[in-house]
Amino acid sequence: MMMPVRCFSCGAVVADKWEEYDRRANKEKEPAGKVLDELGVKRYCCRRMFLSNVELIDEFVQFGRK
Repeated sequence: MMMPVRCFSCGAVVADKWEEYDRRANKEKEPAGKVLDELGVKRYCCRRMFLSNVELIDEFVQFGRK
């Protein structure tokens, strides 16, 4: 997981909700807005952290030291 621990704008902790959001919104295909509402993520700056997060760790691993 490469989710930032805190929201860049307001400083609220967001990383503790990432695993459930990822499971429900990305794997179980529930609507992202509904999942964020149920997790208690109300501020648009915090919601943006979830909606815009892209998992790039697999891309970076390819370019590791050999």
